[in-house]
Amino acid sequence: QVQLVESGGGSVPAGGPLRLPCTASGRTFSPATMGWYRQAPGKERELVAGIDWNSGSTHYRDSVKGRFTISRDHAKNTVYLQMNSLNPQDTAIYYCNLNPPRPGFWGQGTQVTVSS
Repeated sequence: QVQLVESGGGSVPAGGPLRLPCTASGRTFSPATMGWYRQAPGKERELVAGIDWNSGSTHYRDSVKGRFTISRDHAKNTVYLQMNSLNPQDTAIYYCNLNPPRPGFWGQGTQVTVSS
């Protein structure tokens, strides 16, 4: 069974950066695509960014284009989300999972809080 562990969250002022790593542990990890998701209070969980594990091609939701960058490191079984120019609307719990997500792969997430 693969476990996905997110980290790197925290409280930052508007305009600041954060980098979130998500590391897979357990059996051999070779997904087709991975994604970073977020869930803000009172809202549905949404896909923020996705990456093809082999080719590295990426896609983003419109609200984060130009500010967020998703990347992966095969050797470390890790997918990253570099977030720049954060704003209060980015406040949420951030999760990683396959894309599309698998129910059993959701981790605890990591909280990101952006203050104005």
